[in-house]
Amino acid sequence: MIKSLAFSLGLLSATALVTPAWAGGGGTLQIMVSKDTQQMVVYDGGQVVATSKVSTGKQGHTTPSGIFSILEKKKYHESNLYSNAPMPWMQRITWSGVALHESNSVPNYPASHGCVRMPGDFAKALFQMTERGAHVIITDKPVVPVSISHATLFKPTASTEGGQLLSDAQLRPGNIETGAKPVEVAMIDVLPKAGASATVALDDLPPVRILITRRGERETILDMQVLLNELGFDAGVPDGHIGRLTVSAVNGFKRWKGIATGGELISAEMLTGLYKAAGKGEPPAGQILVRQKFKPMFEAPIGISSPEIALGTHFIEATDVNRYSGKAEWHAVSLENHLSPATLKRLGIVIPADNTAVFDASRALDRITIPADIRARIEAMLGEGSSITISDTGIGPETGPGTDFITITRKKPV
Repeated sequence: MIKSLAFSLGLLSATALVTPAWAGGGGTLQIMVSKDTQQMVVYDGGQVVATSKVSTGKQGHTTPSGIFSILEKKKYHESNLYSNAPMPWMQRITWSGVALHESNSVPNYPASHGCVRMPGDFAKALFQMTERGAHVIITDKPVVPVSISHATLFKPTASTEGGQLLSDAQLRPGNIETGAKPVEVAMIDVLPKAGASATVALDDLPPVRILITRRGERETILDMQVLLNELGFDAGVPDGHIGRLTVSAVNGFKRWKGIATGGELISAEMLTGLYKAAGKGEPPAGQILVRQKFKPMFEAPIGISSPEIALGTHFIEATDVNRYSGKAEWHAVSLENHLSPATLKRLGIVIPADNTAVFDASRALDRITIPADIRARIEAMLGEGSSITISDTGIGPETGPGTDFITITRKKPV
């Protein structure tokens, strides 16, 4: 939990701490940086906690825009890239070198080599307010989190110890059955009967990070291999890569169904026929991935209706998570993220979502269907500060070992 802080309102000439004393959940902070206004606004849910001027990257060293989180904190750090330049109260948001830190030079214009510079007193105060994992949203125009309620959003539930079941199991598509019978699991904890006076104590859970995106080639191939094996075509051990056995199995299936074997190996016709032959409905368009404590937990297919329309890029965070009542408050921001014509073609998108006023988070959630078993597992893990990122472009290159899901956004060219 975040430590209680007492600040003098007159302490910072270029900075305003909205409350003289503030205490809350460090995992629920959202740090919003606008490159257009050179301002930082810190929110806890929908409440403004602090504001400050900043200085972002100058031309040729532009600070990336997108959704980040604090990966590392050091009271004092020296730059590995720029002649050991001092970076007091450093809070890293990418392993490639972008951070929030104190600077003696914070003009009202971009001046850094890519980091976000802050005045000294504010940098120290922010350092004391945050925890690793706190989200940092960097945009061109300012964005403000708004309260959101939607049936697709998760509701926290009581769970077994650790908030998870089968945490080491790799979940495969929710509409693909393995043929195994349901297994009953003996549980040590016994919930009190209705009317009983006993109280079940629920431990706090660490927040989960959820990415909802379109399926990539790896996921498509992996599940294709599972289905081909189930139908009797030897595609080898499912690994998400196309090898000799997979090619042979795909061509064998095509011959069986009268599909031409020349041209593209994995076509829409082939996939539709494969799912139909296996009795699994339509091929899923989306994928949900879950991380916790900067580590991958599991992933699974989900449904996205009208996949030819872009989802847009949205960040949604949970506060006031109450596992007793099964309720949580959610706040959302929608980010400008222009996709190039080549990217739109690769993803099969014909209608982009550049207008965030029209393509907002609620509209994206309207089109997302999450299988009941996947929903139940996530809801049992949901802790304060859990978040959902919705993006068309999958896992970005900045996401890796020791990170949450990092999404880089791009503005529309002038």
